[in-house]
Amino acid sequence: MDKILEGLVSSSHPLPLKRVIVRKVVESAEHWLDEAQCEAMFDLTTRLILEGQDPFQRQVGHQVLEAYARYHRPEFESFFNKTFVLGLLQQGYHSLDRKDVAILDYIHNGLKLIMSCPSVLDLFSLLQVEVLRMVCERPEPQLCARLSDLLTDFVQCIPKGKLSVTFCQQLVRTIGHFQCVSTQEKELREYVSQVTKVSNLLQNIWKAEPSTLLPSLQEVFASISSTDTSFEPSVALASLVQHIPLQMITVLIRSLTTDPNVKDASMTQALCRMIDWLSWPLAQHVDTWVIALLKGLAAVQKFTILIDVTLLKIELVFNRLWFPLVRPGALAVLSHMLLSFQHSPEAFHLIVPHVVSLVHSFKSDGLPSSTAFLVQLTELIHCMMYHYSGFPDLYEPILEAIKDFPKPSEEKIKLILSQSAWTSQSNSLASCLSRLSGKSETGKTGLINLGNTCYMNSVIQALFMATDFRRQVLSLNLNGCNSLMKKLQHLFAFLAHTQREAYAPRVFFEASRPPWFTPRSQQDCSEYLRFLLDRLHEEEKILKVQSSHKPSESLGCNETSLQKVASKAAVLAESPCTSDGEKTLIEKMFGGKLRTHICCLNCRSTSQKVEAFTDLSLAFCPSSSVENLSFQDPASSASTQDGGLMQASVPGPSEEPGVYNPATAAFVCDSAMNERMLGSPSDEFCCTENTCVPSESSTILVNKDVPQKPGGGSTPSVTDLLNYFLAPEILTGDNQYYCENCASLQNAEKTMQITEEPEYLILTLLRFSYDQKYHVRRKILDNVSLPLVLELPVKRTTSFSSLSESWSIDVDFTDVSENLAKKLKPSGTEETCCSRLVPYLLSSVVVHSGISSESGHYYSYARNITGTESSYQMCHQSETLALASSQSHFLERNSPSAVIEQDLENKEMSKEWFLFNDSRVTFTSFQSVQKITSRFPKDTAYVLLYKKQNSTNGLSGNSSTSGLWVNGDPPLQKELMDAITKDNKLYLQEQELNARARALQAASASCSFRPNGFDDNDPPGSCGPTGGGGGGGFNTVGRLVF
Repeated sequence: MDKILEGLVSSSHPLPLKRVIVRKVVESAEHWLDEAQCEAMFDLTTRLILEGQDPFQRQVGHQVLEAYARYHRPEFESFFNKTFVLGLLQQGYHSLDRKDVAILDYIHNGLKLIMSCPSVLDLFSLLQVEVLRMVCERPEPQLCARLSDLLTDFVQCIPKGKLSVTFCQQLVRTIGHFQCVSTQEKELREYVSQVTKVSNLLQNIWKAEPSTLLPSLQEVFASISSTDTSFEPSVALASLVQHIPLQMITVLIRSLTTDPNVKDASMTQALCRMIDWLSWPLAQHVDTWVIALLKGLAAVQKFTILIDVTLLKIELVFNRLWFPLVRPGALAVLSHMLLSFQHSPEAFHLIVPHVVSLVHSFKSDGLPSSTAFLVQLTELIHCMMYHYSGFPDLYEPILEAIKDFPKPSEEKIKLILSQSAWTSQSNSLASCLSRLSGKSETGKTGLINLGNTCYMNSVIQALFMATDFRRQVLSLNLNGCNSLMKKLQHLFAFLAHTQREAYAPRVFFEASRPPWFTPRSQQDCSEYLRFLLDRLHEEEKILKVQSSHKPSESLGCNETSLQKVASKAAVLAESPCTSDGEKTLIEKMFGGKLRTHICCLNCRSTSQKVEAFTDLSLAFCPSSSVENLSFQDPASSASTQDGGLMQASVPGPSEEPGVYNPATAAFVCDSAMNERMLGSPSDEFCCTENTCVPSESSTILVNKDVPQKPGGGSTPSVTDLLNYFLAPEILTGDNQYYCENCASLQNAEKTMQITEEPEYLILTLLRFSYDQKYHVRRKILDNVSLPLVLELPVKRTTSFSSLSESWSIDVDFTDVSENLAKKLKPSGTEETCCSRLVPYLLSSVVVHSGISSESGHYYSYARNITGTESSYQMCHQSETLALASSQSHFLERNSPSAVIEQDLENKEMSKEWFLFNDSRVTFTSFQSVQKITSRFPKDTAYVLLYKKQNSTNGLSGNSSTSGLWVNGDPPLQKELMDAITKDNKLYLQEQELNARARALQAASASCSFRPNGFDDNDPPGSCGPTGGGGGGGFNTVGRLVF
């Protein structure tokens, strides 16, 4: 029968005839044959299968062999023996090479035919050894795929025990050698299919024998971390990633990133090659593992690797976005790489030139998947342009391309950036190391205490969080300038963009410290704030003079040039400066105007004074609790600081005697006791408005010598203190007023009115009193309620007098020789008063912790508020309320604004409040701000910043629509950006060196660290274990809520 079959397949008969005869041959297999005939038939069919010249011969061989083996199983078992199979695997078959896939296919089919025979066990044992040998020879993808098919069907052929581990490792190495040189789609699909079969085999082995998984993964890492330039591991290794259990991420990444035997060069190579895996189609979880490794390296502070890999691979990852199959994973990795690379714009700017073309391409195809992708991409782009906003020339085309897609809110952008930075990565992967010293979860930067400099730190953070002021400072062009404003700009830029947890403001401290402040000793933050604002104001005036007199020359800002024009500035300062264009930045942001009016009750003659102020100092109302102290009216002597910016405060012993007796002056702010600031005459900002004399029927008179406490026995509020500040007062007794018209001391009525409100209202609560009996300053620890919404009564006056334009009132209250009555209101002047309540929102609170002005600690609460908050809707209600209450200077505690405030408080849970305590910055809530004194009696609000609610933001000209201020903040000057980038790189290097040192120590000693840090056990107002410098006495457990 074998001769007939052999002659048939090689004959020239028609194919249909051949098929009929073959069918007869197959049917004859049922008949009995002797062993020799069976062996001859098996030998012929084997030759046809392995060496058939055409598909028909091979097909005939398979059909006949299967039929005869089924009916003559013992004979086939004797033919398909161990020796025959071993010969096929080691020597091949005649002219057929042993590595030919046909041999594996033949053996695979043979095993199926004798599966029920006892001899198959010997073949399994043989194949367990032979498949390991074959894998070690690095078979091609096609042969390896056929081997995987065989082992998948016959798992008994897979090596067992230790050989199983070796087999998996060798199979991983084999995959690493796979290559596909073809670029044709058909061949590429076949290649991917072959690789998938091999990876599925490994997955099955890992499931059956879990002990083989970790050695296999170690082999994967060994392959991709190889620095041998002569060998490049195949991207096909990416097919294994999807089979690694995600639960092993933490263990594996920690093992890799903390292994001292893994060199940086090897880790860099491994990470780069894993990123290359993003191009492998159908592979799942590659992006998850790449991101996990990036985070793991950040957690152990190996920033050099991260920087090198990001800059090397960011463009490749971006280019993968063009391919639909790998786009989701590529976008995830791209997002993480860009958002975490926050110390420099270098990585982002590598892909910026390619963004527009990608966006246009996906917009044009109109597919829903493309639109969804673009929404995610544009959110990422907005985050990066927000973080690096100083490059309008690069970003304008991008903004135009993505203008139709939604832009994330500023709060969302900040949250994304704060959670993505390398220095904010979770350190759980390196639990044996100390806490990572990157930025806190708030994304804000602390200020290092340089030695009792918390008074400066708290003020600077409050000013930095004054959003409009910060943006104006950052927008100034001060290149080549060495002014204090330049140093403040430098400080603000670092607070906004540094990667450090806390910044050391040494240069700014030395430049801004008042000369009379003793270094390394506690000082009054209010006094520092006044000095700082005055210095900034004076410098800008000098620069304006310099600019006007030398327009063609460069504006040098060194001290010599400033002194040369100081005298010219003093001359110009004597003329009124009322237009916004002529105002300095400090005037625009913090400057208001206050009018003091004194009316003799005998002859009814009047005198008045209008002065500029940058802050209002609010005294506490007299009460029985401090009945031994004589209270002084802060409004009665609004002390004008040199340079024309007045701080309405309590007079010192040398000030105006016509208001209060200096011998009984109390509640004097420490700043009033210090030296006066440098500057020019105080009448620079005199107002031309006239003041109408309040009628007795419309004025509530208060004798401030009589003890009284607002609101009965309830906690006073800032509104109460403001009422007290503005309340009309009868000057009697020792405080009688000298009337020139009467030429004698007379009883008089004094009223104060705010005629121009500032953008930012600074209020100082006068908490430090002078005890004349013991000659010491004491602190008033009374709790004060802080309203979230404050309505400031402002009385604007429109004069119809022809004289009003040329007449200015320039009485200086600090000039003892100048009597108030010398400046009387001109007769024949008619005017109209327009009173309204201007709404303000609480922006920041500086808290003093301690019992004395000479000791204790300062910290601050603050939040971001701009002039376009949604709460502006309350302004209309406030104005309506002001008209109804225009007959009174007092703010009603139960006014409609209280309802608005309550509504805002209810919304506060979703707003961000921050607690700035030197180096530490944490999230907090408005409720914590309100309850601070009730919980910690020594911690009291001292300086408050309120932001006026405007219908239009003063910075609207630089809105994001212009493409210049992408993130709301202005673009940084190149000089500043370069300095920040340089320092950020230095910081990352420092962190990496520290991490390596700690890793070495951890390897030789047990882990020991304080998980919460030193400060976590202290109250928010603490400089140490006792808190506030006041001597302890509080339970620290309850303070951990901060």
